[in-house]
Amino acid sequence: MMIFSAGFFLDLMFGDPHWMPHPVRLMGRLIGGTERLLRGGKGKGGSAAEEIVKGTVLAVIVPAAVAVAAWGVLRAAYGIHRFVGMGAEIFLTYQIFAAKCLRVESMKVYDCLKAGDLDGARAAVSMIVGRDTDRLDEEGVAKAAVETVAENTSDGVIAPMVYTALGGPVLGLLYKAVNTMDSMVGYKNEKYLYFGRAAAKLDDLVNYVPARVSAWMMIGGAFLLGGDFSGRGALRVYKRDRRNHASPNSAHTESVCAGALGVRLAGDGWYFGKLVKKPFIGDDLRRVEYGDIRRANRLMGAAGWICWGVCVGIRYCW
Repeated sequence: MMIFSAGFFLDLMFGDPHWMPHPVRLMGRLIGGTERLLRGGKGKGGSAAEEIVKGTVLAVIVPAAVAVAAWGVLRAAYGIHRFVGMGAEIFLTYQIFAAKCLRVESMKVYDCLKAGDLDGARAAVSMIVGRDTDRLDEEGVAKAAVETVAENTSDGVIAPMVYTALGGPVLGLLYKAVNTMDSMVGYKNEKYLYFGRAAAKLDDLVNYVPARVSAWMMIGGAFLLGGDFSGRGALRVYKRDRRNHASPNSAHTESVCAGALGVRLAGDGWYFGKLVKKPFIGDDLRRVEYGDIRRANRLMGAAGWICWGVCVGIRYCW
């Protein structure tokens, strides 16, 4: 738990400096290289059945390779000296968490909107969302940023903490590999509809429990924060709208955030030039504003601290 806590605090303080090599970038190269190898460098590599098989191979190879690599690094480090091993374990744990990175990137959108720079805000939000952003107005940009903070409270903060607390950096990095793989190939478009299916299903599986844990920790955070946040609203909307998404997991944290802030999220959106019809999450009590990006980050932070306390408490009692 000392190593776990050190990694958590390092992320809160330093985030992911761009000059520092990051395991997720290496995972991205591994995923891209494995995809090119399996598909022969083509956009599509065969029939639907062949694409599913190749995608399944990718979904097995990448997490396994990352876990073995992490285990090998730690084994080698501990073989040198116990303190070297602890240092390597702290560093890898720190690299797994992404709370500050998410806050920094989403607050770039906040700063642009606050300054009245809509084009800059669209460019900034395009770095953290998968939808088309050129059609978004100020409210649409703010809503997109709030939604990604809410969704990534689970994917980027709580789920990595849960898996790292359970199995150390090896399991934490394995989770990050699955999540990164889904973000790269888990799309329902012509290129990845079949090839990315296994990665998307695996991501749904590993996030099933953490998404629900994250929602309840965010609800607790809304009650603790008070003021701009409604704990009762978060709980009410969560119970009603937690299934209002094609993904079995995404709406859990989004519904809590919508209820806590008293806004309506989700709805139709443009992806790769096509309009995708999606149900709304939350109540249209007021318009989403740029200040909600800061509030969503505060809610994420509260949930992260609650998760840290729970993980340390359970491990200590155990």
